[in-house]
Amino acid sequence: MTNIQIEHKTPTPQEYCDLRAFAGLSPKSLDAATIALKNSLFGVSLRDEQGNLIGMGRIIGDGGCFAQVTDIAVKPEHQGKGLGKMIMGEIDQFIQSQLPASCWVSLFADGDAHHLYQKYGFGFTAPESLGMAQWIK
Repeated sequence: MTNIQIEHKTPTPQEYCDLRAFAGLSPKSLDAATIALKNSLFGVSLRDEQGNLIGMGRIIGDGGCFAQVTDIAVKPEHQGKGLGKMIMGEIDQFIQSQLPASCWVSLFADGDAHHLYQKYGFGFTAPESLGMAQWIK
């Protein structure tokens, strides 16, 4: 895979919804995606030679005290080629250069993805704290 374009912006809402589905992430409505994407602190999109979205990631939060890495996704046919590392490298650059030292940056790791995130300084919080979530349906 050559000529991957890195954009420091979020994909369109439709691209976002489609890539989440391709990558096996939970579905989001187009309305929810439209609201969410415009409120991102930082976004990174990877595009192929034809301009098609093949990977993404973003940071959400208040940009001062709290931020969360979310939506790390790569199309299945492009997985295993280092694109997740490319996305996380861009996100890490933003974290290191734009967020204040006291900012708490968190993420949820699915499956074995924690191995990738550990390379960027993320670690498990248990037993000091446990992540909790509520899904609005």
